[in-house]
Amino acid sequence: MEKNEVEELRDRVQCAAVLEKAGFAIDLKESTRKAVKYRRGDDIIIVIHDGKGWFDPLSDAKGDVFSLVAHLDDIGFAEVLQRVSDLVGFVPSEPVWTRRSRERDPDLGIPDRWSDRRRPWRGSMTWRYLRDERGVPETVLRAAIQQDRLREGPRGSMWAAHDDDDGVVTGWEERGPEWRGFASGGGKVLFRLGPIGATRLCVTEAAIDAMSLAALEELRSDSLYLSTGGGWAPATEAAIRRLASRPGALLVAATDNNEQGEVYAERIAAIGVAAASKFERLKPAREDWNEELRDQKEGKEQGTEEGNPAAAYPAAASREASLG
Repeated sequence: MEKNEVEELRDRVQCAAVLEKAGFAIDLKESTRKAVKYRRGDDIIIVIHDGKGWFDPLSDAKGDVFSLVAHLDDIGFAEVLQRVSDLVGFVPSEPVWTRRSRERDPDLGIPDRWSDRRRPWRGSMTWRYLRDERGVPETVLRAAIQQDRLREGPRGSMWAAHDDDDGVVTGWEERGPEWRGFASGGGKVLFRLGPIGATRLCVTEAAIDAMSLAALEELRSDSLYLSTGGGWAPATEAAIRRLASRPGALLVAATDNNEQGEVYAERIAAIGVAAASKFERLKPAREDWNEELRDQKEGKEQGTEEGNPAAAYPAAASREASLG
């Protein structure tokens, strides 16, 4: 096959087609428009670059449609070409939310689009979504709003700001009853809630998890609650390294209680070692901190000990010894 034929084949077959044929299914809860997560049992593949690229969040494997077939089936390039050729014309299933256009002004930059949106207010759709559906208490919502961390998104969704070390908004996590995503054209760095100069640095995978952990810990004054937005961008890693280099820093890997969370925790631990900071692994009894928070809220409403933060922490979390 000529080089131009290989390139044409790469353009005509999406990674999603390979995965769907291999028995993977879309995990809508964990997917965004720019990063669609596919699962097959314990196997996870995330498709990016409009279906042309992919990576395995549990390893360093990544690439194009050809490397994906080789990764899944452990075969040579000649057979890879044949299998990809067989998929020409196959149209994979499309997530429902990819058909819905987002409301934004293409002429505005990221900071302007952020400032153009209203902050949530008591009783607003975003406020009700976070308080009633996600269980985030009003004390945490007020703190996040006061620190300019939240905006009202379309159709009752939440925008949670990511910013750089200078406080410039680079993008935002989007979460709502109907979809999740990240700001189109924006860049992931870190969502930050709490005292900017704090030395206890709690790294979670989502802004709602960061707010949930803050609620469970009653907004500890020594803690900065962070979110990577479910990704691991170079700018995110660099920002965590800078925070971990602070004198007396304690880097807390507060990622999810699952395999992907453990992979992220190992990466955070490695940053802690490189920065010579103290390190701690903190994970929820449930899969993520928001599930943990909602469980506690339900227990409180039922009048049980589960509703007592002092009873729940640190006993409900797994803590490991410091590396530093």
